[in-house]
Amino acid sequence: MKVLDFGSLNYDYVYNVDHMLLPGETQASTGMETFCGGKGLNQSMALAKAGVPVYMAGSIGEEGQQFLDLCQENQVNTEMIRQIPGKSGHTIIQVDKDAQNSILLFGGANRSQSREHMDQVLEHFSKGDIILLQNEINELDYLIDKAYEREMTIVLNPSPFDSALEACDMSKVSIFLLNEVEGAQVAGGSKDPDEILGLLREKFPHAQVVLTLGKDGAVYQDNRTGERTAQPCIPVKAVDTTAAGDTFTGYFIAGLLKEMPMADIMRMCATASSIAVSRKGATASIPSVEEVEEQLSK
Repeated sequence: MKVLDFGSLNYDYVYNVDHMLLPGETQASTGMETFCGGKGLNQSMALAKAGVPVYMAGSIGEEGQQFLDLCQENQVNTEMIRQIPGKSGHTIIQVDKDAQNSILLFGGANRSQSREHMDQVLEHFSKGDIILLQNEINELDYLIDKAYEREMTIVLNPSPFDSALEACDMSKVSIFLLNEVEGAQVAGGSKDPDEILGLLREKFPHAQVVLTLGKDGAVYQDNRTGERTAQPCIPVKAVDTTAAGDTFTGYFIAGLLKEMPMADIMRMCATASSIAVSRKGATASIPSVEEVEEQLSK
């Protein structure tokens, strides 16, 4: 079984601020750093650091060599990343004194995916292989349809949630990983976690769902059986929450591939995410499996 992550690669320009900028406000930043990120890259790095061989596919711009170098340093396969004229995707991220973030996204090369490239990538994968997707690239609906035709297991993190998702046939998704805001948007109803999970089970009876709830932890639900597994949040002093959800996603897939009990998977994911939020940056904050195991042993 092979794992393909077809998604975004961004340069993250991170600014430390006292509070999120208000309309018309000018505020001096207390610090600025640049990191490699993008939900696709973050989740590939999380998979690799969790011990899962992963193929990263996507598009980078003329200045994107750093992405290739970082992937290769961390054993992420880069053969399916194409380099095209123009700029790579990037984000402007504000991180306030409480470690909350606000993100402005420029798609760049991430929004220049071609169906031809997608077809070329998918030729290397078949029934039972996993494809991990997010919503930071164009042609997502086409990619879901083609992966489904190949009988791949489709894992979707529908973030950021926008109108592009309306074109996607989400009944073809095997596993959803979403936060409570995205959960309410996909379910089309209540903001109450129990009701969100109930609505998602009605809409997607053959899927599995992981609903992350911030300080309230996370819940796994198997819509096929109604089984639920809750995991409390692991309290830590947060520095930057940027890649917390992506870390959770990578470790969740790793746990499934290792056929771990669901309670152990959820605990591992929460532990990995708690380490990630205690560090700055996106890919740089994601812990190795050894670090997670050491923390779990405590």
